[in-house]
Amino acid sequence: MNYRFIPNLITVIRIILVAPIIWFLIQHEFTTALILFAVAGASDALDGFLARRFDWQSWLGSILDPLADKLLQVSCYIVLAWMGYIPLWLVVTIVLRDIVIIMGAFIYHRRITVFEAEPSLISKFNTFVQIVLILMVVLHIGLYTLPELLLQGMFYLVFFTTLYSGIDYVYRWTQRAVKHQSNE
Repeated sequence: MNYRFIPNLITVIRIILVAPIIWFLIQHEFTTALILFAVAGASDALDGFLARRFDWQSWLGSILDPLADKLLQVSCYIVLAWMGYIPLWLVVTIVLRDIVIIMGAFIYHRRITVFEAEPSLISKFNTFVQIVLILMVVLHIGLYTLPELLLQGMFYLVFFTTLYSGIDYVYRWTQRAVKHQSNE
């Protein structure tokens, strides 16, 4: 039996979890949303572990996994901003960064060569702090009041890591494109 499909199946389940998480947030069922968000996060760790440990990595997984992450994060950010819990300027920064990266990947793929996603350390850290901020905000509004200064600090940390990782992506992929062009 071929088990190579398991990480992708777990990723698809994570994508499916986005709708109920958003629903529970909108319904102010923050505990349930938090639990499902934690399950989604654990599934992200599990599918990545399985793919690396058993060499079950695939091209489809390399596309689905970051798509699932972004779908979950951006959906939560948009809903939490709409509900007034996260500043709109932060959500705009996050979404614009993702649009720039997607457009850059598309252009690179079409004009230069095959695009292979390679998240940088700052990008991984940015994803981590974005997830932590979502958890903190949902925890704050639903279960346990956190200090306002801590939340404000996280807003700015996410803003700066988002900005820095976006600039880093543009710089690294521009350098890669220039190098590829000069090698032709």
